[in-house]
Amino acid sequence: MGRFDGRVALLTGAASGIGRATALRLAADGATIAGFDRDGEGLAAVAREVAAAGGRMTSTVGDVSIRESCMAAVEGAVEAHGHLDVLANIAGVCWSEHVADTTEESWDRMLGINVSGVFWCCQAAIPHLIATNGNIVNIASNAGLMGQAYTVAYSTTKGAVVNMTRSLAMEFIKEPIRINAIAPGGVDTSMTRNYSLPDDLDFSLMQPYIGFREMADAEELANVIAFVASAEASRIHGAIIPVDGGLTAG
Repeated sequence: MGRFDGRVALLTGAASGIGRATALRLAADGATIAGFDRDGEGLAAVAREVAAAGGRMTSTVGDVSIRESCMAAVEGAVEAHGHLDVLANIAGVCWSEHVADTTEESWDRMLGINVSGVFWCCQAAIPHLIATNGNIVNIASNAGLMGQAYTVAYSTTKGAVVNMTRSLAMEFIKEPIRINAIAPGGVDTSMTRNYSLPDDLDFSLMQPYIGFREMADAEELANVIAFVASAEASRIHGAIIPVDGGLTAG
């Protein structure tokens, strides 16, 4: 018996990184996975991995920054599987740049994926999750809990996810739903491996948020998501859980 037997989990950003690791982790615990990502080939590859391990995964290809795509992903999951128990908003983008170099296009893309996509998926999923006593796990960041040079746009979006999570938790505190977020530090994924910094940065400004421990593996984050989404975390609601190796502790 798995702790997610009979449960359906919709994961944004499921084609790679933390999303892929979470799909495999939840499927191993018995969940049926509904993956949502703009990378159709990546989704298909993860679905094959899930199937090879004995699990089940369906996929929706779309842009999380577009409301209609989020609505379609939620409704598609419910139509395919009959109900929805978990929403994990994992999709996100991150890059570093000087404030003066931030374009309107760059700003809008960051907010569209990291903030609007989280909100639209929550908006669409909440009625279904209330019906199943389900829950939401949002991915924030240590960047949403502390000021960081050269990532003003990114830190803005993750701070928004933090207070979005808390506000949703309070609005639905009388309903049978749990809404939480985890706030990772650095995670070893293709996004961080391809991360670039401005050539002329002042490294001393970055030192306070580098931390003292190595980056986490995507699988470590998937384990935390699985716990927060499980019945074992039944009393956790409205929490922002740092998973950053102590970076924001002091």
